[in-house]
Amino acid sequence: MSKTYNVCVVGVGAVGAEMVRLLRRRHFPVKSLTILARRERVETIDGVEYPVKPAAPEAFDGMDFAFFAGTEGAKGASQTLGWEAVRRGCIVIDNGDDFRMDPRVPLVVPEINPDALKNHQGFIANPNCSTIIALMALAPIHRAVGLRRIIACTYQAVSGTGAPAIVELDRQVRAWAAKEPLTVEVYPKQIAFNVLPQIGSAKDPSGQTTEEMKLRRETHKILGDDSIRVSATCVRVPVFNGHSEALHVETRNPISPEEARALLAQAPGVTLMDDVANGVFPTPIECSGRYETLVGRLRRDEALDNGLAMFVCGDNIWKGAAQNAIQIAELLIA
Repeated sequence: MSKTYNVCVVGVGAVGAEMVRLLRRRHFPVKSLTILARRERVETIDGVEYPVKPAAPEAFDGMDFAFFAGTEGAKGASQTLGWEAVRRGCIVIDNGDDFRMDPRVPLVVPEINPDALKNHQGFIANPNCSTIIALMALAPIHRAVGLRRIIACTYQAVSGTGAPAIVELDRQVRAWAAKEPLTVEVYPKQIAFNVLPQIGSAKDPSGQTTEEMKLRRETHKILGDDSIRVSATCVRVPVFNGHSEALHVETRNPISPEEARALLAQAPGVTLMDDVANGVFPTPIECSGRYETLVGRLRRDEALDNGLAMFVCGDNIWKGAAQNAIQIAELLIA
């Protein structure tokens, strides 16, 4: 019989629930599945009731894998329990951002930098969702001709904030349709029929938000090249699920849109949707619930030397979070 593993998921919000779904959908070799959270209760996912146990150090005894299910920018559980789980013999794969830039911790997208898992110390980090989705399209181009500059504008779905933000968008749309007052709780301003050009905090003197800084720092770590210049504007949009990004890049060596299409057509985890004349291009609705990152609108960018522009979409809760974490575990098993 093939080996099976004791698995726990820490947190059962938007990302944690999808981790549970994807472990089943991807036929991960689970011997036992334990869900941990702040308090004991029962959660129902797809009609199946799961007992939730309080997260505590002893809960990791006997576990093989622990998936920490933080959402965008989430801090907390892995900060207090992550390394303790490692000390108890568990491999931690963390979706939060506490340890992404820690030199002890590899930051991994399996299709891009699987070699980063060599000599890991039991703790592995998932990159931020917007970084993963961008680099799925850009890493093949970087390997071929090198990247000098990335200018990214992201259009990020509310699911990245978590389940309460999904509820808020739904409630605001229903209130608008009923001609009732719209209430604001999760975001600083109304999100329905609006866009918010702030994701994360904006305490840096440069004016960048934490989300924008993550895209730069994580790109450098994953691609192993600190010389790439990265400029990002990250925007929250009234979309339930699926992040979109307009990417404008300057390459070190020339590459035509036709050559880029050929590269991306062969790239693992990428689906090319690039026939704008016939209405074929990525949208967040089409990427939601898909494993692949969708890439289209490939064209020259005349404003940059060796410039290339594209539009990418990816499921931020799947490839941008839960799926990528499970793929890391699958790669370790393989």
